[in-house]
Amino acid sequence: MDMLQMGQAILATQPFSKLLGATLSKFDAESTELRIAITDDLKQQHGFIHGGVLSYAADNALTYAGGAALVGAVVTSEYKINYVRPAIGQEIIARAWVVYAGKSQATCRCDVFVVNDGKESLCAIAQGTIAKLPSTTSAPSNE
Repeated sequence: MDMLQMGQAILATQPFSKLLGATLSKFDAESTELRIAITDDLKQQHGFIHGGVLSYAADNALTYAGGAALVGAVVTSEYKINYVRPAIGQEIIARAWVVYAGKSQATCRCDVFVVNDGKESLCAIAQGTIAKLPSTTSAPSNE
């Protein structure tokens, strides 16, 4: 199974990702691309794509990019997002890549684009820290 197929299988296990209709169109050692087709249910009262949808896309794309660098189970430990313009269109694309990776965490960047009539426009920029989970899932000891 290649990285893209593995990433798509992981995405398929995420109920919230399925609810939003997210798809993973690229996942390799260099970058990640997550897409969401826009429906009226994903818009806010002004007709823009809801910021929470953009934020989800950035967060998940950042995590995939960090996971590729850290190899293993990862989670987002923090991220920041800047909305640079209202997102109006038919689809969003979140493209993420690693800026720096150490042994247990990676700093990643994500640009989120809205596609309107075939034209991509930058609508949000995010940066986050992705942390590698410990290999055991047991609770930490206080000893």
